[in-house]
Amino acid sequence: MLLFRWLIFFLLLASGVCFAFYATTGQGRYKKWGLVVLKWTVLAALGFFAVLILERLA
Repeated sequence: MLLFRWLIFFLLLASGVCFAFYATTGQGRYKKWGLVVLKWTVLAALGFFAVLILERLA
């Protein structure tokens, strides 16, 4: 449980770093990487919370 929380935190941090690189360099690849990491982080977080909700219901 704690591992997943840290993993989500570090993925959000990595996405923020990619966006910071994009803001400073203006290279589109950092924006693309940031959006990809953010998308998969949000999907993983939604899956994680869905499992938590299903555990509560069962």
